[in-house]
Amino acid sequence: MTQELFPEYSTEANPPPKPLADRMRPVAWEGLVGHEQLVGQSSPLRLLIEKDTGLSFILWGPPGCGKTTIARIVARITQSQFHELSAVNAGVADIRKVIESARGFWRSQKRRTILFIDEIHRFNKAQQDAVLPHIEDGTIRLIGSTTENPSFEVIPALRSRCQIFRMGFLTPDHVKMLLRRALEDEETGLGRYSVTLEDAALDLIVRYANGDARRALNVLEAGVEAHVQGENRESPLGSKTVEGIIQRVAVLYDKGGDEHYDHASAFQKSLRGSDADAAIYWLAKMIAGGEDPKFIARRLVITASEDVGNADPMALLVANAAADALERIGLPEARIPLAQAVIYVARAPKDNSAIVAVDSALSEINHKGGAYPVPEHLKDTHYKDARERYGFGKGYQYPHDFPGGVVEQDYLPPELKGKKFVPDQK
Repeated sequence: MTQELFPEYSTEANPPPKPLADRMRPVAWEGLVGHEQLVGQSSPLRLLIEKDTGLSFILWGPPGCGKTTIARIVARITQSQFHELSAVNAGVADIRKVIESARGFWRSQKRRTILFIDEIHRFNKAQQDAVLPHIEDGTIRLIGSTTENPSFEVIPALRSRCQIFRMGFLTPDHVKMLLRRALEDEETGLGRYSVTLEDAALDLIVRYANGDARRALNVLEAGVEAHVQGENRESPLGSKTVEGIIQRVAVLYDKGGDEHYDHASAFQKSLRGSDADAAIYWLAKMIAGGEDPKFIARRLVITASEDVGNADPMALLVANAAADALERIGLPEARIPLAQAVIYVARAPKDNSAIVAVDSALSEINHKGGAYPVPEHLKDTHYKDARERYGFGKGYQYPHDFPGGVVEQDYLPPELKGKKFVPDQK
């Protein structure tokens, strides 16, 4: 099955009504939300597209982030014929039909054909091989989309003929922008219903969508349709209706106000207090409430160093690994490494000497006038004049020249001799 971009090449006379997510799909760069680094004004990819260089590329990103939209915009800008195949149900025979169509289109129109393969990672090696020669000879321009890492799922020969561009999740603000646009648009959106959306309902849809624009618009469309059928259609669309559609209860959590800090405080104090169950609960509450997961990961990393510290240095490595996993895979999957790290940090022995020591030293410097110069014997001696002309390093004793690699000498400024910043080990 192929999908034609331009109506004049469509053979379907009376297509069924399109869902809101498809109707609201932007047809030009100006309508695209997010991905400024990738296709923003003067970005490399956008310049290559607008110059119609014939570049083939693969868009790698999460569902509903705009991969298909970008492919269709490229086709419009370059005035190319557009064939869309889904790797879920297309095969080599479908590819051959597109190739024949592309050759005929070039002969009659002298314009390129773009083959867009959705879920290209689902194509087997034979199907991917079938595309290669036609990219090579310019018969088609390939744009692929995938939610999986192309390095593992796309054959090397195809990767070598395509640039790979990474797309991230849409931010909550981006999703809100799309939802509001759909509510206001009377031509292709839901503006004809004159429905307003309660803030709580808007936040619930955004949290449920998790950066997936298609998911958000599908819920909004169902919510508006249910709302206008109800008895209170003159009132705003509320969270109760949205809850009924997505089968999820709205979490009372104001991530922009005091509750943001209250929950973070409860989370960190539970970790510090070695209560793994409470820490997991507050983690789950923040995730369900739509808290920025990067904020959660930062609090976790801080606690691993501030409250566990050298009692178990591995805690910091585990927390950092969870933060890295969040960057790589995003929610909802990243809830698992986050939970793993939370349990580890909560159960680890505790030692706050790192924060006590550095804050004590900073207090000495910033508030007690303790910003003293480096003693002469500790100064840098790597350049010629340091020792000979200035006497730097004179009297310094190299510890490795002594038994056990330790020698008694002063390392603090004379004014702080004997000063203790690091607490004694417990």
